[in-house]
Amino acid sequence: MESVSGPRAEVGREPTSEEFAAAVSAVTSAFGDPSRRRIYLFAREADNGVTAGGVAEHFDLHPNVARHHLDRLAAGGYLDVRVGRSDSPAAGRPSKRYRASAKEMGLTFPARRDDLLVTLLARALALVPQVQAEAMAEEVGRDYGRMLAESMAGTPDGGSGASETHRSLRVALHAVADALTAHGFAAHAESRGNALAIISEQCPFGDAAVEHPVICAVDRGIVAGMLATLYGDTIPETEASRPQGDRICVTVV
Repeated sequence: MESVSGPRAEVGREPTSEEFAAAVSAVTSAFGDPSRRRIYLFAREADNGVTAGGVAEHFDLHPNVARHHLDRLAAGGYLDVRVGRSDSPAAGRPSKRYRASAKEMGLTFPARRDDLLVTLLARALALVPQVQAEAMAEEVGRDYGRMLAESMAGTPDGGSGASETHRSLRVALHAVADALTAHGFAAHAESRGNALAIISEQCPFGDAAVEHPVICAVDRGIVAGMLATLYGDTIPETEASRPQGDRICVTVV
């Protein structure tokens, strides 16, 4: 099997300080600018990719600024570029279309969890009938989600807080995904047909959630609680989860 090149550490061992520094440098270079990060997420959700003109219009940027961000993301391997005929009938530079690449992020963080507390929580919930246990777990998650959203300082676009006019569902979901990632879920928001979803590629509860799926109700509750504060009442539903044998967890709103 071929070895993995680049700064990624081997699975099962701690990265060296040099590997960690290189990984941090690569990611921050590509995503250190908030506008660039939003552009990447926008391109990721576009089935047919994006152009500099489309990005400029969507984010109210000068086309040259939009092109700069897209080219930086492409240089880092996060976007693939295809050159075609210009969308404009006027002569000019060939049109570039940018699509999210299959590149993995070269930096992963260990899940932040306390195995003992999670195990004790799971065992405590196991003493309660399943329907009641799920309701309790989800309510705990809702309370924490509300508290988390209320503590957020400002909005992604520089506003003064979640207590003002509710954000759009898409923007709110991105904020929820960011908060979940900070808690060890490695989450992002994306479109799923006519719905929006939060994809969690890592679970901070580890094997305990697989052994005791009721813990997943806490996740749903956190999403519901945050959205209730940032957007309005919603009913998140679990579409996929690791306890069900899926590779990732998907919560659809």
